[in-house]
Amino acid sequence: MISIIRGNVVDLPTNLSLSYLWCGGFMISSFLIIQVVSGIILSLMYVANSFLSFECVLDLTMEGLFIWFVRYFHIWGVTFIFLLFLVHMGRALYYSSYSKLGVWNVGFILYLLMMIEAFLGYILPWHQMSYWAATVLTSILNSIPYLGPNIYKFVVGGFSVTNVTLVRVFSAHVCLAFIIIGLSVVHLFYLHKSGSNNPLFISGGYSDIVLFHSYFTVKDGCVLMFLLFVFCFFLLWFPDFVLDVESYIEADPLVTPVSIKPEWYFLAFYAMLRSVESKVGGLILVLLFLLVLWLPSVNSSSAYSVARQWLFWFIVSLFILLSYLGACHPEFPFVYISKVASVFIVLGVSLFKGLWAASYTGGGVSRYILCLVA
Repeated sequence: MISIIRGNVVDLPTNLSLSYLWCGGFMISSFLIIQVVSGIILSLMYVANSFLSFECVLDLTMEGLFIWFVRYFHIWGVTFIFLLFLVHMGRALYYSSYSKLGVWNVGFILYLLMMIEAFLGYILPWHQMSYWAATVLTSILNSIPYLGPNIYKFVVGGFSVTNVTLVRVFSAHVCLAFIIIGLSVVHLFYLHKSGSNNPLFISGGYSDIVLFHSYFTVKDGCVLMFLLFVFCFFLLWFPDFVLDVESYIEADPLVTPVSIKPEWYFLAFYAMLRSVESKVGGLILVLLFLLVLWLPSVNSSSAYSVARQWLFWFIVSLFILLSYLGACHPEFPFVYISKVASVFIVLGVSLFKGLWAASYTGGGVSRYILCLVA
């Protein structure tokens, strides 16, 4: 066991050129530990019952300072994890880290599972927005031809979102957390097996190397301390900043909120779903975007192409725009702009993955010459 830890943490040969953008994996793992520990504490006091869950969550907030901290650590931890996830995946796209198939495939599955886990956790407080968000998003399953109604009944546990759904969601939320931890270990295994990518995109992942400890442990530790400071600042000064007003209203199936919207990390996908009049069409558009985003290809790093850098930041701008439009009321011109932006972001990611593939060999030669000169 000691030799395994030393080989993967202490004596791991690591490329010297890795910047602070390569600290994302360690940051996500650290906040994932915070989520698991705080989630276990909250699960011991949570009651999965449609008549008691909302009061139970409010009682947790008023029970004492420690429980208040635990709950808001759990709330803000999700926000920071998805911020780090977006930066981590953005870095992987920019430097073409998806060419490492094992690491990229497991990492993308982790991203999908984290979205499912976050959505399940969002339902548990059983307030107005969580109930209606669950109702709207699960209704998409019901619109799938042929298999849709059976899948919907299996997931929801009946003809609509009820107490049975809440019990299933709580069970799935707890179990999925440990599956995510296991896949994180698999992700780390593939990363250490193939070697980390680097800004120079040098083949094999190694050029000038140092041992992971203490050069990168100190760097990761400094970034973690900074993020925890920012985390505690928002937690103490703006605790309800990421919560909707409807979060303090108990779920009522007879009263629909004026504007139903999910958490901020789902807003871009929600805007895509709303941009198509058909629920199935919106689902196909989101699945198409995720498919194109996942699809591995052989490209050189964006650091060697100005045009590729422009396209990358164009995609990032469209994703931010869709996130803003997802929070807007579904009316003209927001829905029309969402439709245009959705088409452009799918085309943009397709071009980003499909072009510049032929320049890989030539780029490798030029980078080799560049390294020799340096």
